Amino acid sequence: MPASEFSLIDRYFTAQRRHRPDVTLGIGDDAALLVPPPDQQLVVTVDTLVAGIHFFAHADPEGIGHKALAVNLSDLAAMGAVPAWATLALTLPKADEDWLAQFCRGLFALADRYEVQLIGGDTTHGPTTVISIQAMGFVPPGRALCRDGAKPGDALYVTGTPGDAGLALAVAYGEATVAHEDAAWVQSRLERPEPRLAQGLQLRGIASAAIDISDGLAQDLGHILECSGVGARLDVDRLPLSPALIASLDRDATFRTALTGGDDYELCFTVPSEQVARLENLAAGWNCRCSRIGMIEAEPGLRLLRADGSAFPLERLGYDHFC
Repeated sequence: MPASEFSLIDRYFTAQRRHRPDVTLGIGDDAALLVPPPDQQLVVTVDTLVAGIHFFAHADPEGIGHKALAVNLSDLAAMGAVPAWATLALTLPKADEDWLAQFCRGLFALADRYEVQLIGGDTTHGPTTVISIQAMGFVPPGRALCRDGAKPGDALYVTGTPGDAGLALAVAYGEATVAHEDAAWVQSRLERPEPRLAQGLQLRGIASAAIDISDGLAQDLGHILECSGVGARLDVDRLPLSPALIASLDRDATFRTALTGGDDYELCFTVPSEQVARLENLAAGWNCRCSRIGMIEAEPGLRLLRADGSAFPLERLGYDHFC
């Protein structure tokens, strides 16, 4: 007899290990009861992943569970928030309990690392797998990192090595190859992104604007520029590139992949000149690279420049769901 919706919820979601003291009532009722901490603002984000669009249908279910939560935690990181709660809406073509067990293993392993409790959601049947997670966290009033604070003269930074997830997609589509010793690491950058939560917290009071990179560095930086009413110069030769990316593509292709690849879930942020020394001192202790890649300017638009001052052309800035 196939498992019912309610038996699946009880078996895979109700029995999670994480139980936060600020959750009065979690999974099992019509809604959750929560106790937000005093003097904090609630930060809420939601992302949807669709099989065949955001992940390959044959991808490792544990990695899918990890990524489904990670992309939301990355949004909280970009706001400088501390994560707390999550809800999950899951549509499945069939009740595949082996898939669910692996999916939950990846989801809850990441949730436990960051003390996130699943507090509710919905499970339903549909023609393809669709995963929607809403994540919630806290930030003190006036301390959130937003997209609208960049000013001319601010330095432009990025964490990690953008382009690695784009390289993994190129490999999957037969458009690139990587060395055998790099293959697993490159794949993990696509399937198991690491949300930069610790970095986001330390950027409070330092960064003037921030965003996470989901649709490509150039495109997501454009959102900061638009919201802030400024432009930027980005020095493509200063882009931090991983050894795997450098070894797999020619130089111009590495730049294009780093700028437009998407799915990196790194942080792009701006820092006023008087905060640069403080930022670089903190970043020396981070577990990821932090690279200065340009400067915010008054003239609107994004200017991509090579070391010799010539323009670096891009046919597209990043990923668009409807293009």
